[in-house]
Amino acid sequence: MTQVKDAVFERMDELSPAEKKVARSLLADYPSAGLTSAATLAQVAGTSTPTVLRLLARIGIGSYPDFQEQLRNEISQAVNSPVARAQHRLGTDADGSFFSRAIGQRLELVERLRTSVPPSEFDAAVRVLATPARHVVTSGGYFSRYVARILAKQLDQLVAGVVHAEEPLGADIGRYLAMGKDSVAVVFDLRRYELPAKQVASLAKQRGATVVVITDEGLSPASDDADVVLPVAVEGTPFDSFAALLVLVECLVEGVFQRVGAAGLERMREWEESVRITRAFRASAQARDDEEEDA
Repeated sequence: MTQVKDAVFERMDELSPAEKKVARSLLADYPSAGLTSAATLAQVAGTSTPTVLRLLARIGIGSYPDFQEQLRNEISQAVNSPVARAQHRLGTDADGSFFSRAIGQRLELVERLRTSVPPSEFDAAVRVLATPARHVVTSGGYFSRYVARILAKQLDQLVAGVVHAEEPLGADIGRYLAMGKDSVAVVFDLRRYELPAKQVASLAKQRGATVVVITDEGLSPASDDADVVLPVAVEGTPFDSFAALLVLVECLVEGVFQRVGAAGLERMREWEESVRITRAFRASAQARDDEEEDA
């Protein structure tokens, strides 16, 4: 039987912005969010009860009680499933080294990208990043800023106008003040959500920019202002794992490369030529220093 979350995933690109908010709230706390009242789910999503019911109608569920009954059936099936019980024990009492188990846990996080990131949302992110824009600005939190910087540096070798805001509410605020309808803000904000992420997402939205929020499955408050939300699993020890986050970023970069095609390849060539010139200069300088030392 198709699960509710699978039906939501399949129709994500058909949903209105308000319906997407409900879908994201449901997926962020699935299935628990759907076991509350329709009014509560609407409140969490920042929408209305009729919007919740419209979402259910889109996925072929006639009423909220029917929706909750299906969720309860899913829970019952999962609890009683031998596969589910085996999966719960995987790595707990299996023989093997810590290293092997740690790798396995992170591979599971990467695999969860298939179910945490709706394909339509991923495609939308690739589309806006590959579309010629005045500028794309990335920003992140205490740790995630380093991943945001990687995304900016790699995208900049494929498309023009990509920058990273190291201090989004400080020295780099001008990057957001200059935004317009042809701009894109990519905001990384994972749990222990940070206030600047919410503020720059809101500011970019006010300026007419497209806002892409990359967050964990709990959904950053910045998601409220997002046009595209890409949730990833981050559970790790002792810190959140960036394994799935890095894979998502690499997939985004590859998606943009495939979409821009020859233009992106030409920009990469230009970058490569520039790097060669720099390396050649450094090599020549080193050669001269060696000659002077020999003399």
